[in-house]
Amino acid sequence: MKPEKLLTTIAIIGFVLIAGCKKDDNVKTLSVISSDPVNLTKDIPLNKIITVTFNEDINPVTITLTSFTLETATKGVSLVTGVVSCTGAIASFTPSSDLLPGTTYTGTVKATVKDLYDNVLQSNCIWTFTTSAIPIVTSTDPLNLATNVALNKVISANFSMAMDSLTITSSTFTLMDGVTPVSGTVNYSNTTATFTPGSALILGETYTATITAGAKNKSGIALANKYVWTFSTGSVIAPTVISADPLNLATNVALNKVIKVDFSVPMDPLTITTSTFVLMDGVTSVSGTVNYSNTTATFTPGSALILGKTYTATITAGAKNVPGIALANKYVWTFSTGSVISPTVISTDPLNLATNTALNKVIKVDFSALMDPLTITTSTFVLMNGATPVSGAVNYSGTTASFTPGSALLAGKTYTATITTGAKNVPGTPLASDYVWTFSTIPQTFTLAITAINGIVIKNPDHLTYDYDTLVQLNAIPDLGYDFVSWSGDIISTANPLTVTMNANKNITANFALTPVSVCPTIVDLGTSGNYVILSESGISTTGVTLVTGNMGINPAAATFLTGFGLILPAGGAYSTSSLVVGKIYAPGYAAPTPANLVTATGDMHTAYSTANGLVVPAPTNEYMAGNLNGQTLSAGIYKWSSNVGVTNGIILDGGGDNCATFIFQIAGDLTVANSAIITLQNGAQAKNIFWVVAGSKAALGTDVDFSGNILCKTLISLNTRAKVKGRLLAQTAVTLNAATVVKP
Repeated sequence: MKPEKLLTTIAIIGFVLIAGCKKDDNVKTLSVISSDPVNLTKDIPLNKIITVTFNEDINPVTITLTSFTLETATKGVSLVTGVVSCTGAIASFTPSSDLLPGTTYTGTVKATVKDLYDNVLQSNCIWTFTTSAIPIVTSTDPLNLATNVALNKVISANFSMAMDSLTITSSTFTLMDGVTPVSGTVNYSNTTATFTPGSALILGETYTATITAGAKNKSGIALANKYVWTFSTGSVIAPTVISADPLNLATNVALNKVIKVDFSVPMDPLTITTSTFVLMDGVTSVSGTVNYSNTTATFTPGSALILGKTYTATITAGAKNVPGIALANKYVWTFSTGSVISPTVISTDPLNLATNTALNKVIKVDFSALMDPLTITTSTFVLMNGATPVSGAVNYSGTTASFTPGSALLAGKTYTATITTGAKNVPGTPLASDYVWTFSTIPQTFTLAITAINGIVIKNPDHLTYDYDTLVQLNAIPDLGYDFVSWSGDIISTANPLTVTMNANKNITANFALTPVSVCPTIVDLGTSGNYVILSESGISTTGVTLVTGNMGINPAAATFLTGFGLILPAGGAYSTSSLVVGKIYAPGYAAPTPANLVTATGDMHTAYSTANGLVVPAPTNEYMAGNLNGQTLSAGIYKWSSNVGVTNGIILDGGGDNCATFIFQIAGDLTVANSAIITLQNGAQAKNIFWVVAGSKAALGTDVDFSGNILCKTLISLNTRAKVKGRLLAQTAVTLNAATVVKP
């Protein structure tokens, strides 16, 4: 080849080679294809090195603290100091110190970065990530300062987030008995660490548990500070049985009775079994099921108990409290079921063959024994008007059943009431035969338009003729507190205050005179609150078969806080009614004038409370019997205590022959009336003149209490099963009733 052609060929090949090195690369788009951490990632370790990966190798000169930045907005935008580097397509940012916990960071690679061919990143690459928060201990078991901890307790701590299980060890989770380490095994699952002692804890000791700052989360972040808490095991005092149901030596126990005991402290449920809670019929074991809840154990017999039997119940010394201390001695008590003697009706109201029965009469019977309430119904307690059944509601409380007619009885009618043999006592024995009695209602009533003036004899100018016996009610005469002296005319009988029964078909002239009746001075003025037998500000509730005679009211709480009464409110009505209440029931949401009346009554209640609590004349008897009233006889006056008052077996209030004798009890603490206690009134003492002023947290009347007087309570008034009150319940919070009876005095 000629030299000229050779030179030409070499030049062409060189041009092609040079052009080939830069072909395509010269126009390639530079971009970031990934970052670590990824955008929006959470729980990033504090020692994290931040990296980005490009789609091609980078000119390391363009990776600087200006083009690759990390910043946080925790306290204003703040750049993080560090060192940047680049190897091939990967750029790294190494912070000078650990990142802050629980902080969101923003990484930025700016468009000044270039590849090896001077291609520039098309736009800034920005992403964020959040570091892991500092873990904390959110709860422990036992709690800090817990007492009576079981000796086999496994100690546990819950963390706010998942932890690194390798950091939860016997070095970071420790238990100390004083200065002595407790050996044990540490485990971790989910967010909970547990310490299982190698042997049982010791009674009467205080232990200290610690989670050290060596415990770390999965991002390597440790607790900010060690977490320490203490607890103590139980004392060596043995638990006791404090009550049993039925009581020891109880009789007439129901055949479906569930036997119960209450302990002095929480017990270990695993020790309350059919081996430690035993029921015997003589020498024969009674099968059943044992359960335990709170501090109460129950034995439910597998079948009904047997009539006429004496049973023995035993809690053995195998029963232990939570710390593992057993009863010092077994607890044994006996009870008997009812005999096969049939119950009887011992009295009725009205009496058999009674006349002039009121048209709003509630019919009642008293039984010789406790009856099964489920057998006292409208099927077993029946009222008939001739051959026509009378509809109504039946209730049962104590040993008394009541029939409340659905509407007023008819005047001049004879009614027949029947208790059938379907009525059974608690052990399940029925009446031997139906019990039947009759009574008649008052004759038809007629109103005479008569007025009267104090001390002046008034003669009716009219001569009235009737074609049947009738009861004339002189109800147009104002109630001025006077009694009738005499009547004249063809009169069969008279009844105070304003009634006279006359012969049929007679012209009657009624002559009468009025004489003053002594009126007691007002010591405690109840105002309009005295119109209510129960008045409460926050609620009135009942369970069981309760009977209230008199009006009830609530304010400012709404009618929804009257529970258990089955209220019946006519549309637009000013009051509601209930089968459990012989009277009217008022609430703020009812029609006028009820809301305004209730506001006035509530204010009067507060005024009466303050007045009664502040009386100092006559001079009070202070701290009488240290507040333990048990069988004393008290005369009229003011009694004042600075603490609680308890009535154990009952007291006698003696009026000394004065019908106006007033008793005021000023109690700074609670009033507690024990089961079956009776407030007996004698020699003129009347319930309406007795005031129990209670400033403590409650006035509590126990089971079967027979109580007299008005309770003015700063807080709660509670009546337990079958408690009876003749008086008013005026509470500045709530009133709770359980199959109770309340009658306005």
